[in-house]
Amino acid sequence: MILQEPAALESFLKDNDVSCATFYYKEKKDLLKVSVQVYRQLRKTKPDVVHCHLLYGSLIGLTAAKLAGIKKRFYTRHHSDYHQRYFPKGIKWDKWCNKLATIIVAPSQAVQEVLTNYENVPVGKIKIIHHGFDLAYFENVSPARVAALKEKYNIGNHAPVVGVISRFTELKGIQYIIPAFQQLLCVYPDAVLMLFNANGDYKKQIIDQLAAIPAANYRLVPFETDLAAAYGLFHIFIQASTDRTIEAFGQTYVEALAAGVPSVFTLSGIASDFVADRKNALVVPFKDGEAIYKAMLEIMNNPALRQNLITNGRKSIQEKFDLHLMIQKLEHLYAGA
Repeated sequence: MILQEPAALESFLKDNDVSCATFYYKEKKDLLKVSVQVYRQLRKTKPDVVHCHLLYGSLIGLTAAKLAGIKKRFYTRHHSDYHQRYFPKGIKWDKWCNKLATIIVAPSQAVQEVLTNYENVPVGKIKIIHHGFDLAYFENVSPARVAALKEKYNIGNHAPVVGVISRFTELKGIQYIIPAFQQLLCVYPDAVLMLFNANGDYKKQIIDQLAAIPAANYRLVPFETDLAAAYGLFHIFIQASTDRTIEAFGQTYVEALAAGVPSVFTLSGIASDFVADRKNALVVPFKDGEAIYKAMLEIMNNPALRQNLITNGRKSIQEKFDLHLMIQKLEHLYAGA
């Protein structure tokens, strides 16, 4: 493992007597040193497959694996077109990883499109394997855990509770959710908007927008450890990312449906692969606060639709995103690639 600091995965492996070697880097100047360390480890252990994650881990791991003569070199592409949009200097590192990898694992069709359309990766080099989840973690939440969070955040008799779990960045589209919620307050004056992961480079703009909403009707939550119980607070969940490829995956799409929360989505990242309007969620156009408002209103006013979204939402993610299914696909890939 290549880490910037001690991580839970390292402790888990050691606690379960799984052999592992860990190398640390703190900044870019450490990359060469760590690459040499990883190369020596690979030459010593001679693994059949090297599978890398995240940018620096992939740069180091794939380079060391190539030099060590490892024939099966994989990496999972966890970002989509971030470098094309915001950091063009990073494109060369993406292309370096693409060149060294024998297989690139894409978690969604959106990522595959970026790889093929923007970076000229052959389709045959890409394998789509969706992220897997412990779905029971979101499905089996005790009422006591939800009640504890309801008290913690002073929800009281506020309803409906509208949930958002997104960093405060422009690409997440929270700036379109807030005006929609303002309209909802005209119909449901006791509604409350809960914004989790309430930090990011767009925070000032979001705080400015929230000034138009009474303080009693929203909550800002920078961090919550029990997110599974947090979903249990919501009557409606919204994920409104601003275009199709801005998300590489978007795990909240899956988590909300696993938790049985009627949801309003834009089709970004993994949502494009499986979300169907009015079947497992309500789909709205990008950057459209009015459509978000109307979708929330329909969920609240149509109990039959609401129940269908809950039922079909859970069914749709069980077919595609179970953790064991992901593991089976990876094992098959390791054995056959």
